[in-house]
Amino acid sequence: MSQNEVETHVAAILRAIDPDPEREGLERTPMRVARALAYLTKGYEQDPAGVINGALFTERYSEMIVVRDIDFFSLCEHHILPFFGQAHVAYIPRERIVGISKVARLVEVFARRLQVQERMTTQIAATVQDQLDPLGVAVVLEAEHLCMRMRGVEKQNSSVTTSAMLGSFQTNQKTREEFMTLIARR
Repeated sequence: MSQNEVETHVAAILRAIDPDPEREGLERTPMRVARALAYLTKGYEQDPAGVINGALFTERYSEMIVVRDIDFFSLCEHHILPFFGQAHVAYIPRERIVGISKVARLVEVFARRLQVQERMTTQIAATVQDQLDPLGVAVVLEAEHLCMRMRGVEKQNSSVTTSAMLGSFQTNQKTREEFMTLIARR
């Protein structure tokens, strides 16, 4: 959708919900909303594999690598309200490691789309698996959903945790436990 189309639709929504949609405070709101939505959904324009961008390195390292506490912000596809939290991503390399900033960028690509947390979790895990071919991948997302807090059941202190375990994280309980211990809050 083009910026002009979004602005037109936002203006129509404002006319439908606000008794004074022409007031000064709302005058530029359609443009601001269109720009904000373009930014918040920029992940559609990014190729997850391209984010890795060849930042793979041969390294004789076969222990767990964990990138934890990666902040993310996304929009729930059901209500287009924010959900946000932290991602924890681990993998056990098969002599190929990736630049750690690429892991955070990968989380960002999937967060910057209309999402459900469950899908985002599995998309991150599958991309790490596909791009690195590691012995195993683990992803845990912990998030707060404003669709739960602001509307509906209005549960202020609720959060959602999702996980995806592939390879050795799925088949080896000790590996999974090590990961969960490493990401536990201190």
